[in-house]
This record gives sequence, structure tokens and C-alpha cells, in this order.
Amino acid sequence: MKKIVFFDSKPYDEEFFNQYNKNYQIKYFEPNLNQDTAHLVQGSEGVIAFVNDVIDAPTIGKLHELGVKIIALRSAGYNNVDVKAAFEKITIVRVPSYSPEAVAEHTMALLLTLNRKIHKAYNRTRDFNFSLNGLMGFVMLGKTIGIIGTGKIGRAFSKICRGFGMKVLAYDPYPASDSDLEYVGLEKLFQESDIISLHCPLTEETKHLINEESLALMRDGVYLINTSRGGLIDSHALLSALKTKKVKGAGLDVYEEETEIFYEDYSEMIINDDTLALLVSLPNVIITSHQAFFTKEAMDSIARITLDNLDKFFNGEELENEICYLCKEGEAAIECRKNRKRCF
Repeated sequence: MKKIVFFDSKPYDEEFFNQYNKNYQIKYFEPNLNQDTAHLVQGSEGVIAFVNDVIDAPTIGKLHELGVKIIALRSAGYNNVDVKAAFEKITIVRVPSYSPEAVAEHTMALLLTLNRKIHKAYNRTRDFNFSLNGLMGFVMLGKTIGIIGTGKIGRAFSKICRGFGMKVLAYDPYPASDSDLEYVGLEKLFQESDIISLHCPLTEETKHLINEESLALMRDGVYLINTSRGGLIDSHALLSALKTKKVKGAGLDVYEEETEIFYEDYSEMIINDDTLALLVSLPNVIITSHQAFFTKEAMDSIARITLDNLDKFFNGEELENEICYLCKEGEAAIECRKNRKRCF
């Protein structure tokens, strides 16, 4: 059996992967993958990694030297991977879609909680405080929500919003051809939306998409929801906008500096990230621990697809989930795989 090293492992990861694994000897490690932990792959041909692993050029170089042939991401996003450094050295595969509904439903849960102050009411009633002061929300029927990014998750979320009777505006540089969404320019979306929800990947073009300039375009009292990637929002700009009440509420399942913090228990420690500490302290901000995907259905899909990606690689089959820096997003590596099963 081929040896595979699994980084950033949690008990629930082992449970689902062990359930479906039949072909590999998987060694689980709690630490994240980076250039300092890359030596743990000694004697292994593959790596299973996650969004908080640092798969930069130095890490890839070390993995390549130690004989790693494939990095199987158990995630859809891959902004933490230097795909150019990996080209012609290590094959990168991912799980492009595991449960868009799970993320979409969590997005709505954040919005509903922010709007109707469920978190505040829960804490109050535990102390037998049944006052309604400070708990007023708004009716979502008729409100305009701007959805940035209309992949599977963005479209799943748009269906939920329409179920609430909301007007949906959408922005995507690559509009879905099979969708009846109303696409508008980004500036118009910022100007006309009561709520804005982010569902796009993190790239050089989208980094800090929400910044001082874009926030200035938005309506006073806008709500922001982000269940995509933390780097889409300039956290300092968001904090300032929350203080001035330009942004009335923010629901964040991700944070741009989450790598060393999320998925771990720091309840007995002092967090040195002052921006995160301030965001957590605000009454109109809800932060969850990158858990939007975290459902049984999603974990099932992640385990099965990740292992299937490995099977196809080692069996010499076509890799539809391969990532290559020469290939455009969503084109399944058409350009550099015209006459081959793989990019290299």
C-alpha cells in the first residue's frame, strides 16, 4: 500500500477518511504542512493537505526532494498553494465541490443570527433576562442582497435568498450561462445592496475586494457576510467601517490571518492579533471558525473525492480535479491537456 501523509489532522478527519480508505497507508499528523514540517513525508509518495497548510515554493521544493508526487487538497480553495512552483514537480488536485448547500445554509444562518440577534437572546435568556431591548431586527422580504461570486455556493445561496423574498443582484467576471440571476457591475452592487455576501475565490485580483474604497460606495448600515476566504476583506478597513456604523453588522466564517488560529482551542490564551480581538468583541460581529462546510454530507464528499483523486493519479487515469497555473479556473485544464490526460 502506498504511504500518504495527512497534515492538520483532526479526529473527525480520521473518522471519515478511515471509513473510505482501502488503498493507502495514511499517517495522520496534527501539525500544519509547511517548510518546517515537510520532513515528515519521508518515505511517502503523497500528501493530503488543507486550507491552513502553507504550501509555498520552499515547502514544495522540500516535498519534491523527498519524493512526493502528489498533493491532494481536501478543499476547494487553493490560494495557499504556489501552483507555479509545483508545475512539473508535484501534481496538485482538489475537491472542487463537496457541499455547496452546506456553505450556503451557514451563510444564511450568519445573516439571520446577526439580523434577529439570536446570539444575544440566547445569552440573555440563560440568565433569565427576557428583555427585548436591543434585539430589534428587520424583515428580509424585499431587501436587496448582493452576491459576489456565482459558482455552486453563490447560486445555492441565491436560491435561499429568493425563498425569503429578497431581490438578488449578482456579480461574477464569468457569469453562469445557465442562471437567471440579475448580473450587475460591482459598483452598482455595492451601491444598491442592503446586504453583501462573498462567494468568490481568493486571487490576486480579489484580495481585499472589500476595502476602504469599496466600503465607501456601499449604503450606510450595510451587512457583510463572508463564508469564502478571509483575504477578500481588508480587516482593518472593516473594523473602521464597523466603528463608524457604515457597516451595521458582519458575519465572518473566515478571517485573513486565520492560519495560525482557526481550528484550534485558544480559550486559555491571549490572542496577539489585536484586529481579531477587536472584531470578536464587537456586539454586531459574529465570527465562526471556518465551519460553514462542516456537515456530515460535506465530510463524506471530501473523504471520498480526495481518495478518488489519489486513486486516479496512481492508476494513471485522467485527473479532472487537477490544478495547474497554466489553466484557467473552471476550464478543467483544457489548454495544456489537449493531447494528454494531465497537465504534466
